[in-house]
Amino acid sequence: MEERKIIVIEYMSLDGVIQAPGGPTEDTSNNFTYGGWLAPFTDDVGGAFVQELMQPSDLLLGRVTFDIWENYWPAHSENWKGINDMNKYVLSTTKFQSKWKNSFFIKNLEEIEILKKTEGTDLKVWGSSKLVQSLLRKNLVDELWLLICPVLLGKGKKLFSDNVPPGEFELVKSVITPTGVFIANYRRKGNIKTGTVGDA
Repeated sequence: MEERKIIVIEYMSLDGVIQAPGGPTEDTSNNFTYGGWLAPFTDDVGGAFVQELMQPSDLLLGRVTFDIWENYWPAHSENWKGINDMNKYVLSTTKFQSKWKNSFFIKNLEEIEILKKTEGTDLKVWGSSKLVQSLLRKNLVDELWLLICPVLLGKGKKLFSDNVPPGEFELVKSVITPTGVFIANYRRKGNIKTGTVGDA
């Protein structure tokens, strides 16, 4: 049986910030004041891509992102059909239950490694900066979908930390939207190859 892929999906600024793209109150931790920075860059092309990414699948979320979603999506499920029925796996050491149906809590990365080996859809990760950094450190991320917006934020939670293991990804698909968002799908390829630029 082929392992399930872990697919990370992120709205990201040019300087790598992924915090609170959707609205001013989404995540104000560490005095982040630019919540909703994605809004000026939404358009029909980007929206169509996001709708594809929102097709039913199992979800893997960090606790903070889950808390935000738990308070929003059950009452707005018309904007994401099937969200309430999807399996939602949450990495948390402080929260262990939820009234949101099909929510399951896991305590460590070892349980995620076991989850990858079980039957089911690929596991999609949205937001969840701390979780993503932990997954990257363990080389558990198989694909990245990055929606890179033409804006510098200067502060905020970032996708990549300084201690991410080196590795090479290949570009599978890309598009530039009318508002300048670069949508890129990267797939893990292997170890870094080096050389001297200009050598045959």
